[in-house]
Amino acid sequence: MKVLILGAGGFLGGRLARALARRGTLRGRPITGLALADVAPPPMPEAPFPVESLKIDIADPASVAARIAPGTDVIFHLAAIVSAHAEEDLDAGMAVNMGGSLNVFERCRALGSCPVLVFASSIAVYGGAVPDPVTDATFLNPQTSYGTQKAVAELLLNDYSRRGLVDGRGLRLPSISVRPGRPNRAASAFMSGIFREPLSGQEAICPVGSDFAHYYLGPRRCVENLIRAAELEAAALGQNRCMTMPGRRWTIGQMIAAMTEVAGAAPARLIRWEPQPEIERIVSGWRDDIRADRALALGLTADDSFADNIRQFLEDDLPGGPVVS
Repeated sequence: MKVLILGAGGFLGGRLARALARRGTLRGRPITGLALADVAPPPMPEAPFPVESLKIDIADPASVAARIAPGTDVIFHLAAIVSAHAEEDLDAGMAVNMGGSLNVFERCRALGSCPVLVFASSIAVYGGAVPDPVTDATFLNPQTSYGTQKAVAELLLNDYSRRGLVDGRGLRLPSISVRPGRPNRAASAFMSGIFREPLSGQEAICPVGSDFAHYYLGPRRCVENLIRAAELEAAALGQNRCMTMPGRRWTIGQMIAAMTEVAGAAPARLIRWEPQPEIERIVSGWRDDIRADRALALGLTADDSFADNIRQFLEDDLPGGPVVS
């Protein structure tokens, strides 16, 4: 079983690589090789099988063809330009999120082996004037370039799967919180920053009100769901290979209360409330009343509480515990 992670330099890609290294198996078979690819060669986890770190330009068909080797059984496609970046730079988003995905699909087509392809889409494919709740039967109506690019890739994934060129499964990821590391250019970056920075003793800015509601999932559960999706049988997926990954709807206020429950009152005092109209414009178009019944029926799961997400961040990424200033 040979596995490739595209976007392995990102925090989800790195966690997925470490999880597969610990696991040692996928789809009931031993992993015999793991390739990690990103714009810069990603870090390699210790593993009981060979691991290689590769540089890739997903917008370049030749680079993609060189990195998706014959004999690759499972591909996790996590590579993307994030939401605010894609909104600021249409060409970059089109080249990576849409063109890059097409390059991946076309390389799989050329291989002729129908590899399993797990594609990280986004709940940004939903939006506009569609009724609540949003379900897997809701038509896609993205209100950003990022969401549009992901929606196009979903349609291609379905068609290439219908033709037997890939064995695809697309997962619309909720906002993942709490993310470690430095803030990225995603419009949703503050949804981790208002917890990550205060728990580290640093000030953070919240650009929306405490009543802003959104659909979330923690990193641990997201990685578990990506692996579970790779192990699903094609027959269980039917004609539509794309679905929403389970998450939970919480308001910013509820999430801050969960942080206070776990870490005390000091971190919340480091949050500054400063409206940012450009961020508000993007995130206000996202839907939050989302039902992931199909994925739940297939064995994917959501977090039990946001307090658990805070505890997991402290365990995984801030082992010294919250910094009280």
